[in-house]
Amino acid sequence: MNKYLLLFLLLLPITCFGQVTTEITGYVTDKTEFPLIGASVYLENTTDGSISDENGYYRITGVKPGNYNLIVRYLGYDGQTRYNIEVKSVGNPLYNFTLLEQTQNLTEVIVSNKNKVTRPRETPLSTQSLSAVEIATYPGGNNDVVRVAQSLPGISPSPGGFRNDLIIRGGAPNESVYYLDGVEIPNINHFSTQGSSGGPVGILNVSFIDDVSLASSAFGSQYDNPLSGVLQFSQREGNNRKHNTNFRLSASEAALTHEGPLFKGKNKESKTSYIISARRSYLQFLFKLIGLPIRPDYWDYQYKITHKINKYNTLNLIGLGSIDEFAIEASDDIDENEQSTLDQAPFIEQRTNTMGLSWKNRFKNGKGFMQTTISNNLLVNDFSRYEDNEEQSGLYFKNDSREMETKLRYSLTYYTNDWKLMGGFNVQRSDYKNETLDLNEGFQYKTEIDFLKYGLFTNLTKSFFDQKLDFSFGFRVDGDSFTQGNDFLSTFSPRLAIAYEFANDWKVKTSVGRYYKLPPYTILGYKANNAFSNKKIKYTRSDHYVLGIERILGPASNLSVEGFYKRYEDYPVSVKDGVSLANKGADFNVLGNEEVKSVGNGRSYGLEFLFQQKLSHRFYGIFAYTFFYSEFTGFNKNNYLPSVWDSRHLVSFTGGYKLKRNWELSARYRFAGETPIVPTNIEETTVRYPDVVLDYNRLGEEKLGVFSQLDVRIDKKWNFKKLSLDLFLEIQNILMRNTPEAPEYVLQRDNMGNIQNPRNLIQIAEDDGKPIPTIGFVLDF
Repeated sequence: MNKYLLLFLLLLPITCFGQVTTEITGYVTDKTEFPLIGASVYLENTTDGSISDENGYYRITGVKPGNYNLIVRYLGYDGQTRYNIEVKSVGNPLYNFTLLEQTQNLTEVIVSNKNKVTRPRETPLSTQSLSAVEIATYPGGNNDVVRVAQSLPGISPSPGGFRNDLIIRGGAPNESVYYLDGVEIPNINHFSTQGSSGGPVGILNVSFIDDVSLASSAFGSQYDNPLSGVLQFSQREGNNRKHNTNFRLSASEAALTHEGPLFKGKNKESKTSYIISARRSYLQFLFKLIGLPIRPDYWDYQYKITHKINKYNTLNLIGLGSIDEFAIEASDDIDENEQSTLDQAPFIEQRTNTMGLSWKNRFKNGKGFMQTTISNNLLVNDFSRYEDNEEQSGLYFKNDSREMETKLRYSLTYYTNDWKLMGGFNVQRSDYKNETLDLNEGFQYKTEIDFLKYGLFTNLTKSFFDQKLDFSFGFRVDGDSFTQGNDFLSTFSPRLAIAYEFANDWKVKTSVGRYYKLPPYTILGYKANNAFSNKKIKYTRSDHYVLGIERILGPASNLSVEGFYKRYEDYPVSVKDGVSLANKGADFNVLGNEEVKSVGNGRSYGLEFLFQQKLSHRFYGIFAYTFFYSEFTGFNKNNYLPSVWDSRHLVSFTGGYKLKRNWELSARYRFAGETPIVPTNIEETTVRYPDVVLDYNRLGEEKLGVFSQLDVRIDKKWNFKKLSLDLFLEIQNILMRNTPEAPEYVLQRDNMGNIQNPRNLIQIAEDDGKPIPTIGFVLDF
């Protein structure tokens, strides 16, 4: 680490010899992606600008590298800004714009200067987004897209703070769905918890991402299975004119990304572009060097190929996958904390793959488009626990499973008389196989299910009174061929959203909606006495009610307050533990591999305050405070208990300041109040160790301490003619606060390392909070 720090200090005085300039390119289109000719595109507070050509393509030359706000204006359309774009000498992506027409009758020729922070009309509340630059330079994010999203408003830090569980407004980690360019990706983390979605490291490569959007209420009707959130990742297209390569080295991994045109002919622009990457972890080598007993080893890959058949038709092929292996290796001298990890850590071999082909057809009359997507998701998970991890003997739990989904999605979007009409359907074949052995609980089974899941949706959106009133109504229905009693009538889920600008730059917004989720395959496939125990399980239902008020403070900032109420019904409840499965799923385990009943209720409600400032006067930032309650029941529907996510208070702040000479200082602060935990059953754990048994009858008797962490990051960037370099220093937990963790235990051993008899379980002392410095760099050439 000292060598890297020395290198960083030596590079500080380096400056570029001579002035380097570069170019910015992209496309300007309307809402149906037809090109807009003659749009004015320029950099704020400069004289640099350009006009879009017959293809909607613009090119701004002679640009000095740095951070800018990029603005577009076009006659009869609302203006738009891309905030905080990073202009490098090499490796700039396409900066594309999609403009919306003005709906009011124009009595004179004007170019709209409307350029405010806005939300989609279908989901006007509880929606936040992050740009590519904000993600790439996020302090404490370690270039992990999912970890960055975890810091958005209303999201609780995972227990212990080291996992990427998305716990949104008091909901469980498995209540959200994830889409990559419209393709659902059920697993977004390495070493993900089967039946949930959290894990320690995200799969997505930050070099692909154009922006990330999170909706924590008022989800669009095209999305099935969300109860708490919809997280959408938009990927950029590869450069269709020239080749670029990006290499990134961070605290845990190295990544190589390459992009460029395919089949480039005489024209400067190719109809086909690609972007592809591979990442490799080196944590296993680092942990071995410093003496930790765990060996997390992972690879991942990602690609996107875009082919424009003609101006009406586009094909996109995307792919994402991972190869994970989590193993154990004992060192010569370990303390009690490391002994606990060595004893209790599982062995994981996991493989994921997602592939999707999407065809977008734009209507020749310019009034809409349709999109058809075929995709396949695969998860192979081999999860094992041993009594003796060193010898890998005494197997007492094994879960060997495969989940495969093949999906067809069709959507139609049509614009007529200022109405936006959207509708479509989805059909999914689910193929799940599993062999489970659990000697401690005394069961073993082999299961295989193969069934269809299907759904229909529609949505209408319109603005009234010169765009002062936005109205959106939609619904969807879902069903499947496996569970019993779930049909289109029982899963009818309407949703309504209204936003009204009652005064200049003031808006009041409200949304109500009903949402359903099919339980995970681990629940559906569970067998007892060679029969499916959970075949009659119901879809989990969640009703959302949200009311908010928003004040637009300027072109780049806004202030909002939202009150929300989520009500759950038919939540799965564990027959063995008598507790809602909402209190499980944020650990290295298998969620739902047990008998459950659809008898649980739940509620989460609170108030959220948000201030957002896009890049202006060199500063950007977002601050949020959420006060909420999260409660769920077991078999007694009237007995609400605080959930393990009920921290009551959430505070998050992320901001940065652009200094001169391509320096940037950024910081992230997160706070969560005391959170209930499930205490360990000392008596049973002593007998069954290293299997840790939790006592769900005592849920809420103990609490974790507050979570409080400040991360800072310093970036310095250099731009040369054929190379750009970003060198960064990041310090996590700079205030050295202790990370709250549930009590951990280990069997007492003698001086020779042998377990003492009679067996005695001792609690491990908490580690003192320490800052974690890391250095990395990003190279474009």
